[in-house]
Amino acid sequence: MSGSWHRAIADLRAQGGAARAGAERVDGLDVGSSREVLFTAVAVYYAAEADYLRSAQALLRAHLADRLPPRRLPVARMWPCFRDVWQERAQNRLGGLWRAVPAPAAVARMREAAPDPLLESVIEQAEALRASLHGHRQRHRLYESYIPDRDGPMDEVIGRGRSAPTLPGFPDPGHPLNRAFPQSHGMRIQPARLAEFDQLMDDRYAVHKRAIAFGDAVVALLVAHRLDGVTPQAGRLRGAGRWVAREEALAPRRPKWPAKLNVFQMATLAGASWLVLACAGLPLTFGIRADLLSHGAWLFTPAILIACTGVGIISRYMPKLIQAPGPRAAVPGIAAGLVALVVWQGQAPLAEHFFAGPYDRYDREYANSCLAASPYRRDAVRATADDGVLVVTPISGETTLRLGPAKDGGTHPLRPMDQATRKVLDQYGC
Repeated sequence: MSGSWHRAIADLRAQGGAARAGAERVDGLDVGSSREVLFTAVAVYYAAEADYLRSAQALLRAHLADRLPPRRLPVARMWPCFRDVWQERAQNRLGGLWRAVPAPAAVARMREAAPDPLLESVIEQAEALRASLHGHRQRHRLYESYIPDRDGPMDEVIGRGRSAPTLPGFPDPGHPLNRAFPQSHGMRIQPARLAEFDQLMDDRYAVHKRAIAFGDAVVALLVAHRLDGVTPQAGRLRGAGRWVAREEALAPRRPKWPAKLNVFQMATLAGASWLVLACAGLPLTFGIRADLLSHGAWLFTPAILIACTGVGIISRYMPKLIQAPGPRAAVPGIAAGLVALVVWQGQAPLAEHFFAGPYDRYDREYANSCLAASPYRRDAVRATADDGVLVVTPISGETTLRLGPAKDGGTHPLRPMDQATRKVLDQYGC
């Protein structure tokens, strides 16, 4: 058990080091740094803190339950194709830090454990995190709509004027409905609760320091109880911490759409759009040939998915493809147009080949091969398909062939349905 805990605590220390390094990276960036680099560094910092907080709670739960630690600490995953999406999400949600705050049930389990000074420090930091979460959730409730005083002086903190009337049945001026449907022309902090608002905001902005302090307190507790006070070296780093100071590799700079497209760039955009349209028509073409019009939703769903994927690819990669100067910007569009022409012209014959009707299948399997020089060639017979059976009657009066399954959009080869048909096919070596 000590080996598992040694590895887990070492990895947790690495997560804590990455969170602190992320904070130092954000503070150390120059004012002249690009907006992309700064935003990416902040997103990595937030995510690294959330990873540290989640990992600390996972090991703390295992310690309190007296069981083995998890083999891998819970960290955020960043897929290469969606790193820019992850960056925006991390910016808006602090990397998932609010969701990683210990729940009341987790704090209650800590209090149920045996008294321990180190555990009390962990509980204190958990309560501080809960206070930060409370400030994040409740700060909006301290705003109210008000009617500005047009003649009086303006105040930078709270607007001058009187409180607007609240909606019937909702006396709290900070209720979301009173803020969503204000009966006034302004929004301000409630004057009587300005000190409370300041305290909530202080708690909210202190969440970063408190998250790192909580993780450090958990590390101290685990080192004392699981490793006999011997602090291990930092272990393997996973999650967002690996991307600290690697902003360019995480979210590389991408060219933006030009303000106005020239004729060559428009040609490339048109060629790519035609290619997307041709690819979106593939499910419809194959579905029609396979006689699946009764399942229209199953045909339009993949077509819409292909179209949406194509639009996403165009919006993602097109600015890079049209960067070439002059007529060279139209080269990708010409290539896409040629591919679109091949797809557009070739999808119908390809669908007819795989989902041929009974008459075409008879020509392909028999009339144009083993029966080409017999009384059963295509120009010497009358063929009708009825109830899944293809009846081939030669004009010369030979034995009538009965083949099946004969249906539109079928993929199964035609086979003899009776003994007489089998005998004729054996006679001609079919």
